[in-house]
Amino acid sequence: MATKGKLGELVWEHRVQAAAAVAFVAAAAVSISAVGPRLGAVVSFFWPLLVSTGLFLVAVAVLLRISPPPAGDDDESGKELIDFVAGCRPEHLVPDAAPPAAVAPVEAPPELQI
Repeated sequence: MATKGKLGELVWEHRVQAAAAVAFVAAAAVSISAVGPRLGAVVSFFWPLLVSTGLFLVAVAVLLRISPPPAGDDDESGKELIDFVAGCRPEHLVPDAAPPAAVAPVEAPPELQI
């Protein structure tokens, strides 16, 4: 109940700004309703879009209802594909057993002369 009193005090302190905001919203609503198209005209223009969107949402709801539940965390059916895309296949990993001195240095290619 204390927040309600604080809100009333805040509105009372800023009553001029609140009145201006209410007047602006009312003027905008009146001008849009006077200048803008009627709701029937908007619906008659967009009815194919509204119907197709509604059918799409119904189809999504039906498919979500009849599809099997998602697999648990222990399912690893896509792990090979994810590892392949990420490039983390075990045969591509560098073994840790090789000492750093045994690795041959990589030389830069010679510069091209034009």
